[in-house]
Amino acid sequence: MRSKLAVLASALIMIFTSCSSSKTSLTYFEDLKANTDGSIPVGSYQIKIVPDDELMITVNSLVPTATAEYNLPLVNPSQRANASVNVQPMQQTYLVDDEGDIVFPVLGKLHVEGMTVQELTKYLEGRISADVENPIVRVELLSFRVNVLGEVNAPGVKQVKTQRFTLLDALAAAGDLTVHGERENVMLIREEKGKLTYHHFNLNDSKTLESPYFYLKQNDVVIVEPNKIQKDNSKYNQFNAYKVSVISTVVSAASVIASLVIALTVK
Repeated sequence: MRSKLAVLASALIMIFTSCSSSKTSLTYFEDLKANTDGSIPVGSYQIKIVPDDELMITVNSLVPTATAEYNLPLVNPSQRANASVNVQPMQQTYLVDDEGDIVFPVLGKLHVEGMTVQELTKYLEGRISADVENPIVRVELLSFRVNVLGEVNAPGVKQVKTQRFTLLDALAAAGDLTVHGERENVMLIREEKGKLTYHHFNLNDSKTLESPYFYLKQNDVVIVEPNKIQKDNSKYNQFNAYKVSVISTVVSAASVIASLVIALTVK
Protein backbone atom coordinates (compact mmCIF):
# COMPACT_ATOMS: atom_id res chain seq x y z
CA MET A 1 0.00 0.00 0.00
CA ARG A 2 2.76 2.41 0.97
CA SER A 3 4.68 1.63 -2.21
CA LYS A 4 1.57 2.40 -4.30
CA LEU A 5 1.08 5.73 -2.52
CA ALA A 6 4.74 6.59 -3.06
CA VAL A 7 4.45 5.88 -6.78
CA LEU A 8 1.24 7.95 -7.00
CA ALA A 9 2.88 10.86 -5.14
CA SER A 10 5.91 10.76 -7.44
CA ALA A 11 3.67 10.79 -10.49
CA LEU A 12 1.72 13.80 -9.20
CA ILE A 13 4.95 15.68 -8.44
CA MET A 14 6.20 15.01 -11.97
CA ILE A 15 2.92 16.22 -13.47
CA PHE A 16 2.86 19.45 -11.44
CA THR A 17 6.54 20.09 -12.13
CA SER A 18 6.12 19.65 -15.90
CA CYS A 19 3.06 21.89 -15.93
CA SER A 20 4.79 24.69 -14.03
CA SER A 21 7.88 24.49 -16.22
CA SER A 22 5.85 24.73 -19.41
CA LYS A 23 3.97 27.86 -18.40
CA THR A 24 4.61 30.90 -20.59
CA SER A 25 4.69 34.40 -19.16
CA LEU A 26 2.03 36.53 -20.85
CA THR A 27 3.61 39.80 -19.72
CA TYR A 28 5.50 41.92 -22.23
CA PHE A 29 8.91 43.30 -21.16
CA GLU A 30 8.85 41.92 -17.63
CA ASP A 31 12.19 43.53 -16.79
CA LEU A 32 10.57 47.00 -16.91
CA LYS A 33 8.15 46.24 -14.05
CA ALA A 34 10.72 47.20 -11.45
CA ASN A 35 11.02 50.77 -12.81
CA THR A 36 8.33 53.41 -12.61
CA ASP A 37 9.80 55.33 -15.55
CA GLY A 38 12.78 55.36 -17.88
CA SER A 39 13.82 55.81 -21.50
CA ILE A 40 14.96 53.62 -24.38
CA PRO A 41 16.85 54.93 -27.43
CA VAL A 42 14.88 54.95 -30.68
CA GLY A 43 16.50 53.34 -33.70
CA SER A 44 16.26 54.30 -37.36
CA TYR A 45 12.99 53.44 -39.03
CA GLN A 46 13.45 55.04 -42.45
CA ILE A 47 12.38 52.70 -45.22
CA LYS A 48 14.73 52.30 -48.19
CA ILE A 49 13.30 51.76 -51.66
CA VAL A 50 14.09 48.29 -53.06
CA PRO A 51 13.35 46.44 -56.34
CA ASP A 52 9.68 45.47 -56.86
CA ASP A 53 8.49 48.40 -54.75
CA GLU A 54 5.47 50.22 -56.13
CA LEU A 55 5.62 54.02 -55.95
CA MET A 56 2.96 56.64 -56.46
CA ILE A 57 4.59 59.91 -57.58
CA THR A 58 2.68 63.10 -58.35
CA VAL A 59 4.07 66.50 -59.29
CA ASN A 60 2.16 69.76 -58.87
CA SER A 61 2.83 73.50 -58.77
CA LEU A 62 0.99 76.81 -58.63
CA VAL A 63 0.68 76.49 -62.41
CA PRO A 64 -0.62 72.93 -62.98
CA THR A 65 0.08 73.01 -66.72
CA ALA A 66 3.76 73.57 -65.98
CA THR A 67 4.08 70.20 -64.25
CA ALA A 68 1.61 68.19 -66.31
CA GLU A 69 4.36 66.57 -68.38
CA TYR A 70 6.05 65.23 -65.20
CA ASN A 71 3.03 63.11 -64.36
CA LEU A 72 1.98 59.84 -65.91
CA PRO A 73 -0.71 60.41 -68.55
CA LEU A 74 -4.29 59.98 -67.46
CA VAL A 75 -6.85 58.52 -69.82
CA ASN A 76 -9.89 60.61 -70.57
CA PRO A 77 -13.02 58.51 -69.84
CA SER A 78 -14.64 59.74 -73.08
CA GLN A 79 -11.60 58.55 -75.03
CA ARG A 80 -11.71 55.16 -73.33
CA ALA A 81 -15.40 54.84 -74.22
CA ASN A 82 -14.66 55.63 -77.86
CA ALA A 83 -13.71 52.30 -79.42
CA SER A 84 -12.20 54.05 -82.46
CA VAL A 85 -9.46 55.57 -80.30
CA ASN A 86 -6.59 53.25 -79.37
CA VAL A 87 -6.01 54.12 -75.70
CA GLN A 88 -3.55 52.29 -73.47
CA PRO A 89 -4.70 51.35 -69.92
CA MET A 90 -4.13 54.11 -67.39
CA GLN A 91 -0.83 53.68 -65.54
CA GLN A 92 -0.80 55.35 -62.15
CA THR A 93 2.25 53.96 -60.38
CA TYR A 94 5.93 53.23 -60.93
CA LEU A 95 7.33 49.75 -60.34
CA VAL A 96 11.00 49.64 -59.34
CA ASP A 97 12.74 47.16 -61.63
CA ASP A 98 15.36 44.55 -60.74
CA GLU A 99 18.12 47.10 -61.26
CA GLY A 100 16.50 49.53 -58.84
CA ASP A 101 15.37 51.96 -61.56
CA ILE A 102 12.17 53.66 -62.64
CA VAL A 103 11.42 55.47 -65.88
CA PHE A 104 10.16 58.95 -65.05
CA PRO A 105 8.50 61.35 -67.50
CA VAL A 106 10.92 63.94 -68.97
CA LEU A 107 13.76 62.89 -66.64
CA GLY A 108 14.06 59.36 -68.04
CA LYS A 109 15.57 56.44 -66.14
CA LEU A 110 16.29 57.17 -62.47
CA HIS A 111 18.09 54.92 -60.00
CA VAL A 112 15.98 55.05 -56.84
CA GLU A 113 17.07 51.92 -54.98
CA GLY A 114 18.50 52.74 -51.55
CA MET A 115 16.72 56.10 -51.32
CA THR A 116 14.11 56.89 -48.71
CA VAL A 117 10.79 58.38 -49.78
CA GLN A 118 11.97 61.73 -48.41
CA GLU A 119 15.26 61.56 -50.30
CA LEU A 120 13.53 60.74 -53.58
CA THR A 121 11.09 63.60 -53.01
CA LYS A 122 13.91 66.11 -52.54
CA TYR A 123 15.83 64.70 -55.51
CA LEU A 124 12.86 65.08 -57.84
CA GLU A 125 12.10 68.56 -56.56
CA GLY A 126 15.70 69.54 -57.28
CA ARG A 127 15.64 68.14 -60.83
CA ILE A 128 12.22 69.52 -61.74
CA SER A 129 12.88 72.97 -60.22
CA ALA A 130 15.33 73.61 -63.08
CA ASP A 131 12.27 74.06 -65.34
CA VAL A 132 9.38 74.65 -62.94
CA GLU A 133 9.22 77.17 -60.11
CA ASN A 134 8.53 75.65 -56.68
CA PRO A 135 7.40 72.18 -57.75
CA ILE A 136 5.47 70.14 -55.20
CA VAL A 137 6.40 66.45 -55.32
CA ARG A 138 4.58 63.73 -53.42
CA VAL A 139 6.04 60.19 -53.22
CA GLU A 140 4.14 57.31 -51.62
CA LEU A 141 5.31 53.74 -51.07
CA LEU A 142 2.33 51.51 -51.88
CA SER A 143 3.98 48.12 -51.47
CA PHE A 144 4.77 48.22 -47.73
CA ARG A 145 3.23 45.04 -46.37
CA VAL A 146 4.16 42.61 -43.60
CA ASN A 147 3.17 38.97 -43.10
CA VAL A 148 2.30 37.84 -39.56
CA LEU A 149 1.98 34.08 -39.03
CA GLY A 150 1.68 31.55 -36.21
CA GLU A 151 0.07 31.96 -32.80
CA VAL A 152 -1.72 35.28 -33.33
CA ASN A 153 -5.43 35.94 -33.37
CA ALA A 154 -5.59 37.30 -36.94
CA PRO A 155 -2.69 35.98 -39.05
CA GLY A 156 -2.19 37.20 -42.60
CA VAL A 157 -0.83 40.02 -44.75
CA LYS A 158 -0.91 43.47 -43.11
CA GLN A 159 -0.88 46.48 -45.42
CA VAL A 160 1.17 49.33 -43.94
CA LYS A 161 0.27 52.97 -44.62
CA THR A 162 3.03 54.63 -42.61
CA GLN A 163 6.81 54.73 -42.78
CA ARG A 164 7.13 53.91 -39.08
CA PHE A 165 5.97 50.36 -38.34
CA THR A 166 7.31 48.30 -35.45
CA LEU A 167 7.16 44.68 -34.38
CA LEU A 168 4.52 45.66 -31.82
CA ASP A 169 2.50 47.41 -34.55
CA ALA A 170 2.55 44.18 -36.58
CA LEU A 171 1.43 42.07 -33.62
CA ALA A 172 -1.32 44.58 -32.80
CA ALA A 173 -2.50 44.49 -36.43
CA ALA A 174 -2.67 40.69 -36.09
CA GLY A 175 -4.87 40.90 -33.00
CA ASP A 176 -2.01 40.22 -30.53
CA LEU A 177 -0.55 36.84 -29.60
CA THR A 178 -2.85 34.05 -28.47
CA VAL A 179 -2.36 32.62 -24.98
CA HIS A 180 -0.45 29.81 -26.70
CA GLY A 181 2.08 32.15 -28.35
CA GLU A 182 5.68 31.82 -27.16
CA ARG A 183 6.66 35.34 -26.04
CA GLU A 184 10.32 34.42 -25.71
CA ASN A 185 10.75 33.27 -29.30
CA VAL A 186 9.22 35.46 -32.00
CA MET A 187 11.07 35.19 -35.31
CA LEU A 188 11.53 37.80 -38.03
CA ILE A 189 12.50 36.78 -41.57
CA ARG A 190 13.80 39.53 -43.87
CA GLU A 191 15.20 39.62 -47.38
CA GLU A 192 18.42 41.65 -47.50
CA LYS A 193 20.92 41.92 -50.36
CA GLY A 194 19.74 38.76 -52.07
CA LYS A 195 19.64 36.67 -48.88
CA LEU A 196 16.98 35.72 -46.35
CA THR A 197 18.10 36.71 -42.87
CA TYR A 198 16.36 35.96 -39.59
CA HIS A 199 16.29 37.33 -36.06
CA HIS A 200 14.69 36.12 -32.83
CA PHE A 201 12.92 38.42 -30.35
CA ASN A 202 12.18 37.89 -26.67
CA LEU A 203 9.07 39.91 -25.86
CA ASN A 204 9.70 39.47 -22.13
CA ASP A 205 12.96 41.44 -22.48
CA SER A 206 12.99 45.20 -23.11
CA LYS A 207 16.21 44.86 -25.14
CA THR A 208 13.88 43.94 -28.00
CA LEU A 209 12.90 47.63 -28.18
CA GLU A 210 16.53 48.53 -28.94
CA SER A 211 17.00 45.93 -31.67
CA PRO A 212 17.82 47.22 -35.17
CA TYR A 213 15.13 44.79 -36.37
CA PHE A 214 12.43 46.29 -34.14
CA TYR A 215 11.32 48.64 -36.94
CA LEU A 216 9.99 46.51 -39.78
CA LYS A 217 10.58 46.82 -43.50
CA GLN A 218 8.54 45.92 -46.55
CA ASN A 219 7.92 42.18 -47.05
CA ASP A 220 9.10 41.23 -43.53
CA VAL A 221 7.62 38.01 -42.13
CA VAL A 222 6.87 37.74 -38.40
CA ILE A 223 6.33 34.22 -37.04
CA VAL A 224 5.06 33.55 -33.51
CA GLU A 225 6.03 30.08 -32.31
CA PRO A 226 3.53 27.99 -30.29
CA ASN A 227 4.57 27.44 -26.69
CA LYS A 228 5.34 24.05 -25.14
CA ILE A 229 1.77 23.51 -23.96
CA GLN A 230 0.39 24.02 -27.45
CA LYS A 231 3.06 21.77 -29.00
CA ASP A 232 2.32 19.02 -26.48
CA ASN A 233 -1.42 19.38 -27.08
CA SER A 234 -0.85 19.13 -30.82
CA LYS A 235 1.22 15.96 -30.42
CA TYR A 236 -1.40 14.50 -28.07
CA ASN A 237 -4.24 15.27 -30.49
CA GLN A 238 -2.29 13.82 -33.42
CA PHE A 239 -1.50 10.68 -31.42
CA ASN A 240 -5.15 10.26 -30.44
CA ALA A 241 -6.22 10.74 -34.04
CA TYR A 242 -3.67 8.12 -35.07
CA LYS A 243 -4.97 5.69 -32.43
CA VAL A 244 -8.56 6.20 -33.58
CA SER A 245 -7.47 5.60 -37.17
CA VAL A 246 -5.63 2.39 -36.25
CA ILE A 247 -8.52 1.12 -34.14
CA SER A 248 -10.97 1.90 -36.91
CA THR A 249 -8.81 0.02 -39.41
CA VAL A 250 -8.47 -2.98 -37.08
CA VAL A 251 -12.22 -3.09 -36.41
CA SER A 252 -12.97 -2.85 -40.13
CA ALA A 253 -10.49 -5.63 -40.90
CA ALA A 254 -11.91 -7.80 -38.10
CA SER A 255 -15.41 -7.20 -39.43
CA VAL A 256 -14.37 -8.30 -42.91
CA ILE A 257 -12.62 -11.41 -41.56
CA ALA A 258 -15.64 -12.29 -39.40
CA SER A 259 -17.92 -11.92 -42.42
CA LEU A 260 -15.69 -14.23 -44.46
CA VAL A 261 -15.57 -16.84 -41.66
CA ILE A 262 -19.35 -16.78 -41.31
CA ALA A 263 -19.81 -17.06 -45.06
CA LEU A 264 -17.43 -20.05 -45.28
CA THR A 265 -19.05 -21.73 -42.26
CA VAL A 266 -22.52 -21.43 -43.75
CA LYS A 267 -21.34 -23.02 -46.96
